Amino acid sequence: MSVTHNESIPNQDGDNQNWYSSWFDTPYYHILYKDRNYREAQIFMDNLTHYLNLPEKAKVLDLACGKGRHSIYLNQLGFDVLGADLSENSILEASKNSNETLHFKVHDMREPFEEKFDAIFNLFTSFGYFENDDDNLTTLKAIKESLSEYGFAVIDFMNVTNVIENLVPEEVKTVEDIDFHIKRYVEDGHIFKEIDFEDKGRKYHFTEKVKALTLKDFQDMMDEAGIFLLDIFGDYKLKKFHKTESERLIMIFK
Repeated sequence: MSVTHNESIPNQDGDNQNWYSSWFDTPYYHILYKDRNYREAQIFMDNLTHYLNLPEKAKVLDLACGKGRHSIYLNQLGFDVLGADLSENSILEASKNSNETLHFKVHDMREPFEEKFDAIFNLFTSFGYFENDDDNLTTLKAIKESLSEYGFAVIDFMNVTNVIENLVPEEVKTVEDIDFHIKRYVEDGHIFKEIDFEDKGRKYHFTEKVKALTLKDFQDMMDEAGIFLLDIFGDYKLKKFHKTESERLIMIFK
C-alpha cells in the first residue's frame, strides 16, 4: 500500500523550518498528487455529512483546504463553506471558485476563528505537520473554540499502525514526464517522505514529515483540550476502526 493513500504526507524542505509552507506552494506538489481518488473523497463527504445530519445551509469549515476541491463539493451539497489554508497560492487558486456561500481565506490552523461553525473538517491527513508537537494540541483547542454550541469536528488521519506496517521504502513515480524518486522511513516518532526529482535541468529535493500520531495520542490531547471524542471510524465508508487493519483513523468530536 502506498503510504500516500490518495493524499500527501507532509514535511520539511531542508533548511526551511515550516517545510509545508514551501512544498505545498510549489506546482510540483500538485503534479505529484494529481491522481488522488476524488470520487472516493466525495463519497466520504457524502457519508460524513449524512452521518452528522447537518442542517441545510450549515456553516462548514474545511480546514487545510488546499486548492478547495473538497470545499467546492461541500458547497454543492448545499452548505455555507469556508475553506482555509496556510498556502497563499492554493487560496488564490481556490478563490476563483468563490460564490455567496463559498469563501476562502489564508489562515493558520493553530488560530481559532471568530465565527463559529456547525462542522469543521480536517481531512486527508492534514494534521501533525508542525515542528513543535505542542502545536498539535494548540490546533485541537482552536478547532474546539471555533465550533458552534451544537457543532461537530472531524479529523481524518492515517492509521499510523497500518501505514508503518505497509510502508513502501522506495519507489519511482512518473507524472507528467517527471520521475519522482520517493523514499519513506520512520524516525523520531515521525513518518518521513523524501522526494527527489529533476525538471528543466534543475534538481529538487523536498522532505515531507508528519507526526505518527496514534489513537491514544489523539485521545490524550483531546482529554487535555476538554474535547469529547464521540465516534471513531476506520475508512471512508465509515466502517468500524480496527487498530491494525484500518487504513484511516477518522475521529468525530466536539
